[in-house]
Amino acid sequence: MNSFAIIQTGGKQYLVEEGLKVKIEKIKGDHKVGDSVTFDQVLLSDDGKDATTIGAPFIKGAKVTGEITKIARAKKVVVIKYKAKSNYFKKRGHKQPYFEVKITKLA
Repeated sequence: MNSFAIIQTGGKQYLVEEGLKVKIEKIKGDHKVGDSVTFDQVLLSDDGKDATTIGAPFIKGAKVTGEITKIARAKKVVVIKYKAKSNYFKKRGHKQPYFEVKITKLA
């Protein structure tokens, strides 16, 4: 088994390995495709052999580095509010922005 880590970003937790592509919430700031991003909120890391490190809540000094491969918006989420017999109908929707990040290094 390969080494892996669990990181936290955008209020969510992701299990990542080197070479894996992950869709994450958009990160604040001015980012472009090809930029490098560093995640320092590492909750757990495993080297694939016998050493597993668990943070409390994060592991000090642990970092996961990735490269932004795609900046896009997800499929439209449609929200419909309807009440029968009262002429009430509202239809709203939005597309959630996301980054696709390829994990390059676990440290």
